[in-house]
Order: sequence, then structure tokens, then C-alpha cells
Amino acid sequence: MDPLSDVIALLRPSTAVAKPITGRGRWGVRYAAHAAPGFTIILRGACWIAFEGEAPRQFQKGDFLLLPTTPAFSLASHPGVACEPRAPVNAPVRHGEQEGEPDFISLGGSFQLEPANAPLLRALLPGCIHIPAAEGRAGRLGRLIGLLMEECASEAPGKDMILQRLLEILLVEALRWRGPDPGAVAAGLLDGMRDPALARALRAMHADVRAGWTVAALARVAGMSRSAFAARFGEALGCGPIEYLGRWRMALAKDALIRGEKTLERIAAEIGYESASAFSTAFRKRLGCPPGQFARAGRAAASP
Repeated sequence: MDPLSDVIALLRPSTAVAKPITGRGRWGVRYAAHAAPGFTIILRGACWIAFEGEAPRQFQKGDFLLLPTTPAFSLASHPGVACEPRAPVNAPVRHGEQEGEPDFISLGGSFQLEPANAPLLRALLPGCIHIPAAEGRAGRLGRLIGLLMEECASEAPGKDMILQRLLEILLVEALRWRGPDPGAVAAGLLDGMRDPALARALRAMHADVRAGWTVAALARVAGMSRSAFAARFGEALGCGPIEYLGRWRMALAKDALIRGEKTLERIAAEIGYESASAFSTAFRKRLGCPPGQFARAGRAAASP
């Protein structure tokens, strides 16, 4: 698989919550920040969303919004409406007038990621991805949103499963999306993958994570001088190539430890360490605890 597919497979995204949010008349609500990646698709009408410390922005039918972590925000029918504090719920939500046909409908919710490596998502995305209907309509995102809107309006058998799968595909498409202003995208894996030279080096690292890669060897794969490669890699991904490799090795190790299916010796060999003790030393240095302790804590957190 390519590096982005590797990361998404490690995150194992699934739709934790997906619910209709409707409103009628004048209304406003306010939510506290929470860590889960959140999303909203406007299916009918429009609304105003203001993130903490920012001015309100209008979102209209067909707009898609994805947040790797969800800051405190307000949601309102009109700008300047007083907002009541609310707590997130997993059930459908109705704002404003409780009777009558809603003039606003959206599908909102959050994605669940493998907790140990959930911070990887923040390396892939800027703080907020807003894909206006006018920009996404002609492409794959527009077709996906259209399918979601059709499925939300139907009561066909298997609706919930179809919605969940479409939302997971939409998450991956949003990760790959590049807006009209490339400079607005934060440094990260996506930025590196869009550079053909850096993409060659990234694919090489992911294809053989056990290899004793050096900056010089990766520069040769990229077809660049060592200094030029190191500078471009750092600018695009926000860290040096060997640091990136170390982070990816530890991400793989954390996943293997939580699954509990491999010995320390096997994990060490698979990610490029000469011995279990060398791996344990590196893991403790980066994570602040030994692999065994991390594995026990991770499995305890995953238990019902």
C-alpha cells in the first residue's frame, strides 16, 4: 500500500456517531470542545458556525466540514442569535421550533479512530477542512455527498450500514482533497505525497521500514542532493526524514503491542531494531514507558 493507505489502515476509522440535526425558525446552541474528529454535511438550508475565537461562517446545502479535533463552537440559524449550552448526544437533534417541517437539516457526527495512533490524523490535516458544495460538486466528493443525501432521505433496508460505509469513504476522500489554496494545508504526510521526489522516498520507507535508511540513501531514492532533500522534506512534513521514520516505526509498534499477537522480538525485527532490548530502549525514550506497560494499558482501555 502507499503511505497514506498505510496510515489510514493503522487508524482503522469507523463512524462512531452519525445523526440527523434539524432546526426550524431562530435558534442557537453552543458545544464544548472534544477530542474526536467531527464532521457535518448540510443537507437542507443553511446555518452559521463559529469556532472559539473566530467569526461566524455560513455553511449551505452540500457543504462538508471535517475537523480532526473538535474545538468549542456555536451553531445557529442566524448570526447574532443567543446560543444555549448543549451536551453532545448520540440521538437525532431538533433545534428551535419543535413542530413543523424543518428548514435546516444536516448529518453530523464523529469518527472513531484507533486511540494509540489517533494523533497521526493531526499530522495529515489542517485544523479544519471546509469543502464548499460549489467546489466538491463536480468531483468524487460531490458524488459521495449526493449518495449520502439520497440515503438519508430513504428508508431502504440496510440504510445504517450504507451510511456508515459512505461516511468512512468520505473521510478518506477528505484526507486526499486539495483545496484551491495549497498553501493552506498544514505540513504533513499529504503535503509530502504531493511532491513526486518526496513521495518516492516516503514509499521506499513504508515499503521497507526495517531497512537502515540514512538521509543520503533516501536522497538518492528521491533523486536529489542530501541537503536539498533534507530541507524539502522538513518543510513539507514538519520533521526530518529519520525522525519521520522513527515516528512511523513507533506507530506500527504501538498497534502491534495493543493487538498483543506478537512478541517483542518479532515486533523489533519487523520495524528495524536489532533486538528486543534495543527496541524497548527506543520505545521508552519516545513514549515514556516500557512496551509491556503500554501494551497492558492499551488493552485495558480497549476492554468493554
